[in-house]
This record gives sequence, C-alpha cells and structure tokens, in this order.
Amino acid sequence: MRRPAAASSFLAALAGVGLLLSACSPQPSQTADPAQGIAVVASTNVYGDIARTIGGDKVKVTAIINNAGQDPHSYEATAQDRLAVSKARLVIENGGGYDDFIHTLVEGSKLDSASVLTAVDVSGLAHPGDAAPSPQPAGTDAAGSHDGHDHGDLNEHVWYSLPAMERLADAIAGKLAALDPGSAATFTANADSFKSSLSALHGRLDAMKASRGGGTVAVTEPVPLYMLADAGLDNATPGQYTAAIEEGTDVPPAVLKEATDLVGSKAVRLLAYNAQTEGPQTEALKKAAENAGVPVVDFTETLPEGKTYLQWMTDNVNNIGKVLETNR
Repeated sequence: MRRPAAASSFLAALAGVGLLLSACSPQPSQTADPAQGIAVVASTNVYGDIARTIGGDKVKVTAIINNAGQDPHSYEATAQDRLAVSKARLVIENGGGYDDFIHTLVEGSKLDSASVLTAVDVSGLAHPGDAAPSPQPAGTDAAGSHDGHDHGDLNEHVWYSLPAMERLADAIAGKLAALDPGSAATFTANADSFKSSLSALHGRLDAMKASRGGGTVAVTEPVPLYMLADAGLDNATPGQYTAAIEEGTDVPPAVLKEATDLVGSKAVRLLAYNAQTEGPQTEALKKAAENAGVPVVDFTETLPEGKTYLQWMTDNVNNIGKVLETNR
C-alpha cells in the first residue's frame, strides 16, 4: 500500500537521522561475539547449510536464496538482504556469474575482501590445470554464460563437485577460526567430519565409474555435470540447447529437434532434469525421454526442503546409481 507523501517524507527524514547516527557510532569488532554467534550470509541455502555444518552453534546463518522458486541469476535483492549483508562477518557466494546479486550487495557494504568467500575461487575448478575441465559438449562454450556473463569453459555449478566442496569446507573453517579463534578446533573438526562424508560419497561415484560408468547423458541444464562426470558419464546435449535454457531464451527449432532426437534414439543412459527451470522446451525433452524409455533423473539447483547438503547429495548419488544399475 502506498504511504501518504507527508508520512513518507517523515520516515525518510528519520532514516536519514538513523544513518547519520550509525555513521558516528563505533564499528563492531572484527572478532565475533561467541555469545551471539558469527553472522554469516550465504547467497543460497546450499552454502548456508554447509556453513551451519561447519560452524555449528557458533554461527548465525542467513541464506538469501532459500527456496526453489527463487532464481539466483535474476534475483533482485531486498532491503532486508542489504541489512543482513551489512551486519555479516562472513559472506559466502558461489561466484562465476551465478549469484551476482550478492556481489553487488557486498560492494555496497563496508565489508572488506577478506570477509567474502567465493566458492568458485576455492573450488580448484576455475583455472586450467587445477582440475578436470568443465564437462561440456565438444565445440561449445555457450553453457558457461549467464545473463551476459561469459565464464569461458567454467561450469559454475561447483556445489555438484564433491571435491570442490571439501576445499570450500576448509576455507570456511579457516575464515570462521579467524573470527572466533577460541572455536578454531571445533571448526576444523566439523570440517574434517564433513569432508570425510563427502570423500566416502565421492568414492561411491568412483566405484560406479569403474563398474557401471561409460556412455552419455542428456541434460536440460549443466547443473549436475560435475557429479555425472565423476560417475563416468559424458554430456552429449547440444550446447545451444542448454545455453538457451539457462538464459531463458528460445531454443532454435533445429537445436530442439537435435536434442529430442538424441534422447528419443536411446543414445543416452539418462536425462538429467532441472525442474526449477521447467518450461515447454524442457518438457519436450522430458516427454521424448519418457516415450523412449530413457530414465529421467531430477536434479535441483537449491537445497530441497528438509534436507541437508549431505543428504541431498547422497540422494543424487543414489539416484544415479539406481539408473546405472538397471540401465547398463
């Protein structure tokens, strides 16, 4: 409801006084108050859950993207988001052009670079030679672009790489320890436990690759490609198809036919389907898969309600394993 002009002017004046007083007030200490917990802001609930796992009751986490109906690529920050970031002692973003909204929030705050942790930067996936290249179809770099941000060959969905999240766990533990040195041993122990679980889960992918891997898959978006590659599966989807779906543009008719023909010919072992970007052109691929008897496996970008990151990734690994077991 629109406020009367006079009321709006009065509120604006109060806000200005508040800002002036805030500017004159002492700034909070760089060391967190253990009684209140370290204020952590994560761009998505994926990173929020990982931060909680490592920080435990020593952190107070706010996740900005926290449900499947929010799209990090097009999300517009609110005043509440800006307030949360301004009070944060640590901000965790994905980077790689995935969640630019939080980068903008950080730039508008007084946070220094040491208070920001970028998952892409610590993943080991962003630079040639650090890790295997992004599992994209040959001859395309289109799937690395979001809303005009060209990331070259990088698939920015790094949270689907379990080794990358092990590196992130160490980085989070280090940042939290700097803010609360007295809890450093707790953060390290929590990170080690988290990494151990991830390592065991990745071992299952290695076993799948050795015994049941090989072949190709189709995807509606490159979201789970790191995990699929670790299971020994190659992406055969036309790059123009996934690029168009990611950017919210129409898939060229010839490319859509190429993609549906690929799935309909049973040349792939599964279709990885992102229901969060569902539309007529993804549904066409899903229908082609169902008609051909190709298994459709759902993957999401954000944490499903009621799941932890480890539970979610375990479900994804289980789903891949079931398909590879029955569809050799």
